[in-house]
Amino acid sequence: MPRAPRPDFLVIGAPKAGTTALHAALAQHPDVFVSDPKEPKYWLCDGAPPPAWCGPGDKHSQQEWIWRADRYYPLFAPAAEHQVRGESTPFYLWSRGAHRRIAEDLPDVRLVAVVRDPVDRAYSNWMHLWSDGLEPVSDFVAAFDREAERVRAGWAPFWRYRGLGRYGEQLAHLHQHVDADRILVLRYRDLVDEPRATVDRVSRFLGIREGMVDAIPRDNSRSFVAPGWRPRLLGPVVRAGARLGQFAPPEVWRTVHPLSLGLLSDHRGAHRPRLDADTRQHLLEGYAEDIGLLSELTGQDFGDWLSPESRGSFQERATVTSLLDRGVSART
Repeated sequence: MPRAPRPDFLVIGAPKAGTTALHAALAQHPDVFVSDPKEPKYWLCDGAPPPAWCGPGDKHSQQEWIWRADRYYPLFAPAAEHQVRGESTPFYLWSRGAHRRIAEDLPDVRLVAVVRDPVDRAYSNWMHLWSDGLEPVSDFVAAFDREAERVRAGWAPFWRYRGLGRYGEQLAHLHQHVDADRILVLRYRDLVDEPRATVDRVSRFLGIREGMVDAIPRDNSRSFVAPGWRPRLLGPVVRAGARLGQFAPPEVWRTVHPLSLGLLSDHRGAHRPRLDADTRQHLLEGYAEDIGLLSELTGQDFGDWLSPESRGSFQERATVTSLLDRGVSART
């Protein structure tokens, strides 16, 4: 008898922690079927349309949320009988409601969470939205500090630079609904520095063959847009376009938006700046207790996150890993 179409695993987070890269790697595995779209966001909803988020670009992005069961479960129907089926919505780890709904409707599902230094994650999150022309605040720390104001104003979860990185409290809540042995917590650094071994670890967790994926594709990093007159003057134009985008089909916006982003860049490939040590240390103070909780829950040591040293972007770390694999010193 054919299996009912439903996911066997979910990649649940965190945003800007390599979930897109992991999803792409798993898509290469012959024993895995992944959904298209990658992020249905179904378990964020409760059988109803998503809340009317009102941050820049939020209403447009909500057009692609799949909240109806009769649209979600058929996503997995094309899978072969031998394949494990999954999807990757990185906000499930953050969403307390998703924890309950997943536990109730998918009692045997396996969950994979990728976690990243919370300050690096938040900075990458801000840089993503800034470079997309949606973030109106050109200073990361100032934007980080506006979270409470934005939550009150009804901005979507992706704007929660601080809250999305509180993995300890998120995992503690998830453990109330899902047994710990059905949750695999990976580190972002392992995904980048040891890609083959990390995919094999996921394969073991999912009960499928190891050694079937040789590489993890680069994540979805944006080209950095340096602050200056272009984003200052043209950013409002892009955000106005995003507001109008809610009235256009998603495929129209996907065509038009890259053209609008071209207005923001001077096309000289601006360097992606790193956070300075003092800023990192200041922001880390708010995460210390939560990092300790994460270590306690997982049995893994995350103490290195308390260092003021930046660990670099996916591209930077992957470049170093590639050099080391070829026996080339990464030091200049």
